[in-house]
Amino acid sequence: MARKETAADAANAGRLKQIALTYRMTRKVDTKIGLVLAAVGLGTLAVFLVIGFLIGHPVYLGIFGLLVGLLATAVVFGRRAERAAFGQMEGQPGAAAAVLDNVGRGWTTTPAVAMNRSQDVVHRAVGKAGIVLVAEGNPNRVKSLLAAEKKKMNRIVADVPVHDIIVGNGEGQVELKKLRTTMLKFPRVLTGPQVTATNDRLRALGDLMSNMPVPKGPMPKGMKLPKGGPRGR
Repeated sequence: MARKETAADAANAGRLKQIALTYRMTRKVDTKIGLVLAAVGLGTLAVFLVIGFLIGHPVYLGIFGLLVGLLATAVVFGRRAERAAFGQMEGQPGAAAAVLDNVGRGWTTTPAVAMNRSQDVVHRAVGKAGIVLVAEGNPNRVKSLLAAEKKKMNRIVADVPVHDIIVGNGEGQVELKKLRTTMLKFPRVLTGPQVTATNDRLRALGDLMSNMPVPKGPMPKGMKLPKGGPRGR
């Protein structure tokens, strides 16, 4: 009698399909991904086998080397897949909002709290570091947009630190791929209840999302960024 498919089987099949899809999407940008992963996995296994033969335990070291090789391959694959995703997203409207959605636990993000006719936009994230305003668009135009939003934040929540970031590759800007890391480096100065209170006060202001359409994130179909955790609420 055939064994019935369990929820765990379905979940494993879904993960395998996601890995395969991510690999295909990454290979379109990173054509050497297959060779790199093979070199990492086989190279790691070979090193452990050599050590195993030298000390007289090739089987044990071979098994251990296989496990370490699989782990190393997974780590390299994740990093190159992330790099490929950022490469496809960079320069597209909504890219910063897509990254903010994956900053991690404890952050509440609100896309497009400010926008102009040229679709330069400011997004907002609230966490234990305070308020972080992230602008994307023309560097010369977003500065005034960002300054106005920062002034409003300082007026409404004067007791909460307000940081500002302009996404880009120019001087004084933060590259898209470094946005999450930059935000996580801000010192944590608020407690959980203070973060909740700040979100409640800002939520009362409303945002542009309820009044105008916003470009959706440019994530390629099927491609997902490695998550640092669920988005804060």
